[in-house]
Amino acid sequence: MSMPFYVAPEQVMKDRADYARKGIARGRSLVALVYEGGILLCAENPSATLRKISEIYDRIAFAGVGKYNEFDQMRIAGVRAADLKGYTYSREDVDARSLANNYAQILGQVFTHEMKPMEVEILVAEVTSDASDDQLFHILYDGTVMDEDRFSVLGGEADAISTRLGATYESGLSIGNALGVAVRSLSGDDRTIDASDLEVAVLERTAERRAFRRIDRSDLPALLDQSS
Repeated sequence: MSMPFYVAPEQVMKDRADYARKGIARGRSLVALVYEGGILLCAENPSATLRKISEIYDRIAFAGVGKYNEFDQMRIAGVRAADLKGYTYSREDVDARSLANNYAQILGQVFTHEMKPMEVEILVAEVTSDASDDQLFHILYDGTVMDEDRFSVLGGEADAISTRLGATYESGLSIGNALGVAVRSLSGDDRTIDASDLEVAVLERTAERRAFRRIDRSDLPALLDQSS
C-alpha cells in the first residue's frame, strides 16, 4: 500500500494565502474614508452593473474586492443576516461589528477547511451621528478582522494606496475633497482614472434612517472639480 502524500499544515496555509492574495491582486482596489458628512466609498470599477459597493442595512454599507461571484455571495449573506436580526429583535440591534464577525467566521471556515479559499476582501462600514464613532471593519480572505480608523483600503495595491491616502487625508474633508483624495490615492502619479471608471457611494450622517446613497457617474465630474 502506498503512503499518502504529506504536506505540512503550515505549507498548506501558506499556499492557500498566496492563492487568495494573487486572485485579489488581479482586481481593482477600493477605498473608504470618513468625511465631514459621513463615509465615502470609492472603487475603480468600469462596470455599470456589477457593483462592488452596496447597502446592507439602514446605516451600514458593504464593499468587496476580488472575485465578484464570491464577494456577492457574502453581500447576500450579510443582507439576510441583518434582515433576520432586525426582524427578530429591533433595527437598532443590527450593527457593523456583528456583521463583520459573521463574515470573519464564514471566511475563516472556508480558508481552514475547504480546498480553495475565497479570493475576496470585504469592508463593512457603519455611519453614526458622531464621526468618532463611525466603524470600518476590513475582513481578509482568511477571516482576519481589522477595525480601522479614518480610512480603509482594499485590494492588491493596498499598501501603496494606503501610503498615498495617509499622506493627503485630513479630518473634516468636504465630499468633493474626500472624493479627490480617494481618486488620487487610487490612481497614483503615473495614471489617471476617468469618472466613468468609478463607482462611488456615501453613508450620509444626517440621514434619518437609510443613510446609503449611490452617486451617479454623471455627477462625479462636478464633485471632482470641487476638490483641491
